[in-house]
Amino acid sequence: MRQSNKVIVVMPAYNAEKTLKLTYERLPKDCVDLVILVDDSSTDETVQIAKELGLKIFLHSKNYGYGANQKTCYTEALKEQSGIVVMLHPDYQYDPALLPQLIEPIERGVADIVLGSRFLVDDALKRGMPWWKYIANRFLTKIENIVLHQTLSEYHTGYRAYSRRFLESVPFILNSDKFVFDQEILAQAVHNGFRIAEIPVPAKYFPDASSAGFFDSLFYGFSILFLLFKYILDTSGIIRQKQFQSLVSRYKAMEFE
Repeated sequence: MRQSNKVIVVMPAYNAEKTLKLTYERLPKDCVDLVILVDDSSTDETVQIAKELGLKIFLHSKNYGYGANQKTCYTEALKEQSGIVVMLHPDYQYDPALLPQLIEPIERGVADIVLGSRFLVDDALKRGMPWWKYIANRFLTKIENIVLHQTLSEYHTGYRAYSRRFLESVPFILNSDKFVFDQEILAQAVHNGFRIAEIPVPAKYFPDASSAGFFDSLFYGFSILFLLFKYILDTSGIIRQKQFQSLVSRYKAMEFE
């Protein structure tokens, strides 16, 4: 049975006209209070389809990037008094029907963040993940686990749930406007002691699903390594990073100044 938390689904969208309706129709509406779509200056019919579906829409005047899109998503969801925010890519790669399982650990109070992992299901290669992307994902996940002292199966999923308390506690606005935003917000979670859980989520790979190209993925990989380098500098006390500091701690420090 649903708890009292207001559940808001946010969709960071860019040219998602072919998959947006499929994604929305699979959402279990009895578990969702509001769906917000932030369009990052699409050049197709994404916005028109979102209007037809009755979604709450926010428009970027130009293409600011995936991370910038999520910043708007979470800012607007918090304004709507969300208790739980689910970030779901509108490319129909992840199954929206699994939302009840995704939010359940937060509703039970045993997690602050829940990740839908493609690697807790079966062989992602058999499901169509490109081999080079599979190798990069496995390598980066291993390095991230070592640096962040975690045992997560995946850091790069486009299906996540966050508690309101978490989003209000970390300065996600300071994160990158690019794809590395997803890793930065998890580094912020680990740094501040928030609990991360995972559930298995099978993923589909097909031409209409969004996917970064090889060179974009290469840049993304180096961005993650640089993030981990900054994290090490911060945790070893060499160079403190405002990005990793809890907003709650910062407010408390200001009270004593």
